[in-house]
Amino acid sequence: MATKVTQERDFEEAIEAHLIDHGGYERGTDANFDPEKALIPATLIRFLKETQEEAWGKLSDIYGSDVEHKVLDRIAKELDARGMIDVIRNGVRDRGQIIKLAYFKPASGLNPETLKLYEQNILTVIRQVHFDLDSHSSIDLVLFVNGLPTATVELKNAFTGQKTIHAIKQFIKDRKPTNRTPLIQFKKRALVHFAVDTDEVSMATRLAGPSTFFLPFNLGNHGGKGNRENPHGHKTAYLWESVWRKDTWLDILHRFIHLQIEEQKNKQTGQVTRKEALIFPRFHQLDAVRKLITDTQRHGVGQNRLIQHSAGSGKTNTITWTAHQLASLHDDQDSPIFDSVIVISDRRNLDKQLQDSIYQFEHKHGVVKKIDSDSAQLAKALNTGTRIIITTLQKFSFILEKVEDLSQKNFAVIIDEAHSSQSGQSAAHLRVVLGSASAEDALSKAEQEDAEKTPEDDTEERVLNAIKARGPQQNLSFFAFTATPKHRTLEMFGTIGADGKPRPFHLYSMRQAIEESFILDVLKFYTTYKTYYELSKRIEDDPNVDEKKAKRAITRFVSLHPHNLAQKTEVMMEHFRQFTAKKIGGQAKAMVVTRSRLHAVRYKQAFDLYIKTKGYDDIQSLVAFSGTVTDGTEDYTEVKMNGISEKELPEKFKTDQYQLLVVAEKYQTGFDQPLLHTMYVDKPLKDLKAVQTLSRLNRTCAGKEDTFVLDFVNEVEDIQEAFKPYYELTEIDQSSDFNQLYTLHNKIEQFHFLRLEEIRSFAGIYFKPKSQQSKKDHGELNRWVDPAVSRFKSQFRHPESSGEDGRFTEQGEDCRHQLSSFCRFYAYQSQMVDFQDTGLERLYVYARHLLTKLPHRSDSGTIDLDDDVSLSYYRNERTFEGDASLKLHDSKPVYGPTELGRGAIQDEKKSPLSEIIKIINERFGTQFSDDDRLFFEQVSGDMAKDERLVSQAKANTIDQFKLAFEPKLLEAFINRSDRNSEIVSEFLSNAELRELVGATMLKDFHQRANAAVENR
Repeated sequence: MATKVTQERDFEEAIEAHLIDHGGYERGTDANFDPEKALIPATLIRFLKETQEEAWGKLSDIYGSDVEHKVLDRIAKELDARGMIDVIRNGVRDRGQIIKLAYFKPASGLNPETLKLYEQNILTVIRQVHFDLDSHSSIDLVLFVNGLPTATVELKNAFTGQKTIHAIKQFIKDRKPTNRTPLIQFKKRALVHFAVDTDEVSMATRLAGPSTFFLPFNLGNHGGKGNRENPHGHKTAYLWESVWRKDTWLDILHRFIHLQIEEQKNKQTGQVTRKEALIFPRFHQLDAVRKLITDTQRHGVGQNRLIQHSAGSGKTNTITWTAHQLASLHDDQDSPIFDSVIVISDRRNLDKQLQDSIYQFEHKHGVVKKIDSDSAQLAKALNTGTRIIITTLQKFSFILEKVEDLSQKNFAVIIDEAHSSQSGQSAAHLRVVLGSASAEDALSKAEQEDAEKTPEDDTEERVLNAIKARGPQQNLSFFAFTATPKHRTLEMFGTIGADGKPRPFHLYSMRQAIEESFILDVLKFYTTYKTYYELSKRIEDDPNVDEKKAKRAITRFVSLHPHNLAQKTEVMMEHFRQFTAKKIGGQAKAMVVTRSRLHAVRYKQAFDLYIKTKGYDDIQSLVAFSGTVTDGTEDYTEVKMNGISEKELPEKFKTDQYQLLVVAEKYQTGFDQPLLHTMYVDKPLKDLKAVQTLSRLNRTCAGKEDTFVLDFVNEVEDIQEAFKPYYELTEIDQSSDFNQLYTLHNKIEQFHFLRLEEIRSFAGIYFKPKSQQSKKDHGELNRWVDPAVSRFKSQFRHPESSGEDGRFTEQGEDCRHQLSSFCRFYAYQSQMVDFQDTGLERLYVYARHLLTKLPHRSDSGTIDLDDDVSLSYYRNERTFEGDASLKLHDSKPVYGPTELGRGAIQDEKKSPLSEIIKIINERFGTQFSDDDRLFFEQVSGDMAKDERLVSQAKANTIDQFKLAFEPKLLEAFINRSDRNSEIVSEFLSNAELRELVGATMLKDFHQRANAAVENR
């Protein structure tokens, strides 16, 4: 028999007791609750009288003894009309008086009166609240702020066999919002509904019967879903001990919950539909933002933080909340910590969300500025102290001379999808602009203070200032958001852990997002095909060609071969129609990922031809690629092939009109289309690119239960390896060694073609203060670079070079590669390490300009073998079908630069074209020999003599003809068994081979028979 303390009632009592004893709540009773107005009248009136004595007095003069009834009625009507979140934040107007319904904590302590009012908020918890005017139904817990209901809670106790899922079912089945249940009507009263047991929590913001959608609201359990064990009690205690605690709960009501409104206009009818969603932060979003704000307030400016949040985790909202709260953050002296918050993003909708949510919080316009014209607009926003600025990284590259000295201002820089774009010149310019934008002016001031210094000393000081401007800045704090951090991203923005390696400041892993069903597992249903083909040489000559280039040329030849495209097009189209088209209630869409823009053009043509030939009227394709593609004598553009503008494509693809999107690079990253269910991959994908591309499928929507990948190119093991670093916590293998720069420096010096005096002279011109610059400087810079270019050409020209073909020795190519490696690694390291080595800085700026003038290999492109080889055998074979999902702790680190400077281009390795074809056949070919191929042709020839069979092929579709063809094929093989018993035996015993050969020969026989008719 169960003991007293194991009942659900005891669970309720424990939560109630904690909220009252430690959470800042009062105990209320169901008798105090008015189910018709869905509030606590006595508590609300008490709050108004205690905090707004003057306004209450004036209303009492107007309404007399009926004042309480009139005011309560007015507030209830406003709640019905405007919703709880608007009313509780902005109050109600009544007869010229503004009635505040809550006071939120001020950003600073400069106004003690406001802080006192905040402390007078009354939070109440009531158990077993009867909310339905037509029944005796009750809700386990309701949380109130100043008598206004803000959350409902259904509790379940695992000891009695009840779990969160039972609470969710109760909300769906028994908690129906109507005019008779105002407490649970969407947005009008309670803002969020929690389903809670002792182990897990879920929440929803709209109760809508079977359409109700609950989301997990859990801490996470060591990288996965759920909650870890709590040594002090319930696993879900964080909910009432932290989230519902008075200060936290009021902060959520003030700065997190918002009403998201989407308006869509029907272009044909002009009708505008309005869709509302009440956004309550998921736990990882709330936790990340609050920890970022607390840590920034504690440590001030100059720190970097990396937030690793999975795709589909709601990064846009998390960034919005972070930006808003950083913009109003004050230090212990009640001074704003940041002058401006700068959001580096290319997301088109982010600025609107920021503006809408900030206006909802504070009713202030002009707080957010989107930089959408030119760099002058950005400079003005920085100079005038706009609170939140949204721009792209590239614009920082053009404002060095347009902005005032900002080194005395503090900036928070939020980076959306932080990757390698944060290294190199654009990122360096960002640091220069915000950290010491007028570096030249600062250098000029230093020069005036010490007129005794030599010109070389002046250059030295200017170099040091440039280093300082590019490196870590004390007035900049970076907040970098990404789902897939690279090695360099972790080093640049990560927090150093106990092991000395950088780690994300906050983590919401891919694994947890999948397990909590926020995203789908794109590896769960994965199929790979391997293309087997054999080539023959058309030409009699056997020329010597570059082996690597020839392999690439032959691979390209096969991938663009009409037969290859036709075969794969048929596989994709028929798979889509038979399987994908039925998914998501018939709304599912597919993406075809191609190797190049030319491949995208050819595939678009192949799809359209197949659709027309088959007479399919339920499927249409779009293509996405940049620029113009020339194929033969024709020029193709995305707009020309689609018949719609580039901007229209994403919206058009949403509609029922289009089902397939063929892409070449475009839309492989940053494209969110929840209806995208299937991906056909005909392109090698590696590492991060594989993760980003396949993750286009992972977005969820109503009716979407799974995804599917059909991959013609990659091995499933390689795809799994690509995902492993980002499945849970992303870690690096080892930290980069800054001293590798000296190793590279030493290697460069060993080539003996650079001169220190030329580097110093170049630096003297390059680092001159703006006030001393002249029109001759550009010529002077070239003067000190050109001698090194001449020495390079003379020293490293290949002995067989004509002097015009750009061929250089292996040593020359290695030299160029070392210089390039040095520049890349220096630009990367200088943003993380505050070092002062003027020699390296001088070499960096000199080498960066020198590389632009060094000659490049003129023959480093591709070669064309299309007329030299032919496709003599081809087949696709399924090599994997099943679940490729990653498992617990199935991870590996991301690797950084090691042994920099390696990888110089080798001299071409020549080999006969016939030998190259042999290599290709060994890699991709079949076990069938030339004799085997001849055997198949003989079988086909035997069947071609059957005039009745040929007539049937001409008179029927291929599907109809198949019934007559298959018995004849089996007979023909048996008749030839004495010629090749081994292959006949394999054919008869191997069903998969028999199906493959049969399908191929059926199609070939049918096409030949009908081609003969057409050629008459």
